[in-house]
Amino acid sequence: MSGFVSFVGSGPGDPELLTLKAVDRLKRADAVLFDDLSSGPVLSHARKGADLVGVGKRAGRPSPRQHHVSRLLVDYAQTGQRVVRLKSGDGGLFGRLEEELVALREAGIPYEIVPGVPSAVAAAACAGIPLTRRLTARRVQFVTGHDAGGALPEDLDLAALADPGTFTVVFMGKRTFPALVEKLVAHGLPGDTPALLAEAVSTPEQRLHRSTVASLADELAAGRSERPALILYGPLAELGVGFD
Repeated sequence: MSGFVSFVGSGPGDPELLTLKAVDRLKRADAVLFDDLSSGPVLSHARKGADLVGVGKRAGRPSPRQHHVSRLLVDYAQTGQRVVRLKSGDGGLFGRLEEELVALREAGIPYEIVPGVPSAVAAAACAGIPLTRRLTARRVQFVTGHDAGGALPEDLDLAALADPGTFTVVFMGKRTFPALVEKLVAHGLPGDTPALLAEAVSTPEQRLHRSTVASLADELAAGRSERPALILYGPLAELGVGFD
């Protein structure tokens, strides 16, 4: 007996940014396995009586291992239940989606993917800036700030990340940004390149802080909050509204 799994992107945290399809799947689910950043008001749309299971992973905190999350997902579905795997932002962007898809395919369990508002797009919107600009920011790139062990990845394309004509979004990079900036400056990125730290985007704890890559690296090296964050840098980060 096989159930069905809906991988649902919950967006950055504001329940008003959920898609209609996301709300529908939450209302019909027998079980919801949710990420840390998908908890709170978003879960108010879940069906009354549904199992709500936290399986989120946060840097520097005790977290369930990925194989355990995948196994739990399969176990729920194999009882014939409708399952929502609720992922923050869009599950296809640094959301460990592939590992869970593979587990379902191997178990013969059908699934669907419901996209969500990516946190990078939401951060730019909250800051009042676009992600591209004709002539000076024709390319936008997303990169993770840490590898599986929490360190700065060693195989980053530093030439691409130091391109002054590109707008770059760093996911999960607060701890490693100082080391990244050191490498980027060595590859030619000016230290006064505009940067934006976007924390807890679209939630009541939101904080937008405008700086430069060099200054922000120094600030993060001296101390940082526990709020989830994105770092945006490049030719558009000097624009915007609502900064501290």
